[in-house]
Amino acid sequence: MTEMQGLLRQKQVLKLIPVSAAAWWRGIQEGRYPQGYKLGPKTTVWKASDIQAVIDRLGASPETGGGR
Repeated sequence: MTEMQGLLRQKQVLKLIPVSAAAWWRGIQEGRYPQGYKLGPKTTVWKASDIQAVIDRLGASPETGGGR
């Protein structure tokens, strides 16, 4: 698989990881998802490689039904 590069905004992340915005932020607080990087007061981005790692981990996680 080709490694993702660059930075992703929340809208882009949520297209790749199908959870609500509230669930995304709760997951960050609980340590399930990576912390973002603040570019400004209303702009947070995530490294694409960090999001790919989450997708890979969730795909192999028994509770998501993946990897079976």
